[in-house]
Amino acid sequence: MPEFPYARLRRFPDVEAPNLQAWDATDELLVARALTLAAERGIDGSAIAVIGDGYGALTLALTAAGLDGVRVHQDLVTGRRALARNAAELGATRFVPHELDAELLRGARLVLLQLPKGLAELEEIADAVARAAAPDAVLLAGGRVKHMTLAQNDLLARYFGQVQPQRAERKSRLIVATDPLPVPQEPPFPLSTTHPEYGLTLCAHGGAFAGDRIDIGTRVLLDVMHDRAAELTAPSGREGFTAVDLGCGTGALAASLALAVPDARIIATDRSAAAVRSARATMVANGVADRVTVTLDDSGSEIPDGSVDLVLLNPPFHLGATVHEGAGRRLIDAAARMLRPGGEVWTVFNSHLDHRRALAAAVGDTEQLARTPKFTVTRSVHR
Repeated sequence: MPEFPYARLRRFPDVEAPNLQAWDATDELLVARALTLAAERGIDGSAIAVIGDGYGALTLALTAAGLDGVRVHQDLVTGRRALARNAAELGATRFVPHELDAELLRGARLVLLQLPKGLAELEEIADAVARAAAPDAVLLAGGRVKHMTLAQNDLLARYFGQVQPQRAERKSRLIVATDPLPVPQEPPFPLSTTHPEYGLTLCAHGGAFAGDRIDIGTRVLLDVMHDRAAELTAPSGREGFTAVDLGCGTGALAASLALAVPDARIIATDRSAAAVRSARATMVANGVADRVTVTLDDSGSEIPDGSVDLVLLNPPFHLGATVHEGAGRRLIDAAARMLRPGGEVWTVFNSHLDHRRALAAAVGDTEQLARTPKFTVTRSVHR
């Protein structure tokens, strides 16, 4: 069988850089072990599910080996779009995209998983596999050794009778989990917590950043929004206006704005499916689902140019496990594109980052509204 051309895979439309590639040794180890298990157990492609496939390396390598009908779930819409582009480039279309639901896993006998960063996300996935996969299902999980912990093994042992870490190879390690255990009638997610200091209830699925907590950066921006609430409508010069919570996470900023400005039209958007599911639940919990539209999108690409009065932004500074400002800069550029002249971006960011200069260059005049030892809040007015 010809070797799969991993080097032809691209991350686009995600950030691309010389130190960022679209696959790693874990992908190759997972595929090699999966092909062996599929041959030994007579598993066809339709009984295989792939979770956490960054840019398509797992899915496309399996389909290239003749395993048609592989089911795949990717949390990030950038990964979904990259998979589609890479599939078109390689002429491979024999896979079926899914959300993280029962249809993804029903009757699956082999599940491949690129281990997520957080234990909560791993728990939601492990529960879903144990809940819906076949009784003889094998969960084949893998990650880079430097990011793996014994806590991952312990968590998997709550959902599988046998959990067997494998010997490390090329700085990656696989874990083989078998014998799914019975699970409670109700799944453990989403979580829900009320934060009375902000009058908010947050809901969170496992893969959502910060879970059902309000992260400290968002808290700083929420405090500024509360203190300067009268200024939130200033961008439009009228009572009703359109606002975007760009990279909304669990939706704290969008829900807070909707409660403070009842006549605002608000879009909350994120590239993470877990975040979007969480934000939708948050809007329902706070009684604002009729006034906040939550969308899965990459940097608000579906929002028309020059159509927005206000953007609320808490940009990330990681791409996966890599510290990189590229994701934040993409959101800053997106905010500038969607703003009307005179519209504003209210941004909170780690003070050591050079985002203020980036905001001034992409959006316009930028002033500091608040600063803590760790975070800075700015307001930028579009030219």
